Parts: sequence; structure tokens; C-alpha cells
Amino acid sequence: MPSDGVRHLIVQASSSIGRAAVSKTAGWGFDSLLACQTQTWRGKNSNAAQWGTYSELNMPRQTTHETRSDGDQSHPILDRLKWLVVALMVGAGVLGNWYFGEHSLLNRVLALVALAVVAGFVILQTDRGRAMWDLAREARTEIRRVVWPTRQETTQTTFMVVLLVLLFALVLWGLDSLLSWLVSSVIG
Repeated sequence: MPSDGVRHLIVQASSSIGRAAVSKTAGWGFDSLLACQTQTWRGKNSNAAQWGTYSELNMPRQTTHETRSDGDQSHPILDRLKWLVVALMVGAGVLGNWYFGEHSLLNRVLALVALAVVAGFVILQTDRGRAMWDLAREARTEIRRVVWPTRQETTQTTFMVVLLVLLFALVLWGLDSLLSWLVSSVIG
């Protein structure tokens, strides 16, 4: 028994079909969906057992303010104010475009682009904005890993699809013609 009086029990679960980990997700920061976790038993005897996950028992409780990876704390009220500023900027862009409708289209487009850039910068300062940016970066990384088909493979695949569509169209036309002929011969 460890010196701290806490017994550790490791509970592991695995897939019922015994497949190996998917190479795109294994070890790349994705959370596992398996129920594998360390559980801790507290108490001096088995009658007073208290169960909980290791993280629940040994991690400090979270406060109302989350800490970001760069060390800053996010404030939900400030995030809401930032989203309000973004909504006001979008509204100002719509009203400004309508109010200055007689001015040059180029000037209105440049003003809307500048307003969109500033609104985008404000969005990136929020928690959800940072999460969207991280998702976009991860998607870009995944797209770079994709092995795209060559021109020849694309042409061959397209040709096969068109050929099969034409073949099935002919088969369905033949069946339709046969059934129409049968019905017309029975009905008279």
C-alpha cells in the first residue's frame, strides 16, 4: 500500500472488435472515447470506499475564469462585450453602406473590408474566436496531409461513373419499356 494511504486501481476498457488505433487520431491530441482512466479509492477499509476519477480527486477545482494557454484569464463578461462590439460593427457596416449608397462603390467596399478586418480582430480576442482559429489551422494541417488523386485517376474515375450511369439508364429504360408493353397488352 502506498505511503499516502490511497490505493490506485487502473480500469481499462477496449473496443469490442479489437481494432487498432486510427493513425490520424492516435497521439495527435484527440481525446480518447474509451473509458480508460485511473480511479482512486479513498478510505481505510472497504466499507468507507469513495470512488472518483484521478483528475477529480487530485486536480484543483476550476474557478469561474478559465486560464488560456498563453496564461491570460478569459472573462465571460468581456467576451460578451467583445461580441456586442462586433455586432455593432456589423450593424454600422450595413447602415453605413445604405446611408452612403450614392458614394463610390469602391470606397464603400474598402470601408466594409476595413470594418470586417477590425471585427475579425475583435472576434479573435474572444474564447470562441480563438477556438475557431485553432480549428481552421488544424483543418488546414489535415488538408495538407490528404493525398489528392492525379489527373489521370480523376479522369478514369469520372469516365467509369458516367459509363455506369448510362448503363443503368439503359437498363431502367428497357425495364420500363418491357413493363409498359406488358401492361398495354394485358389491358388492351
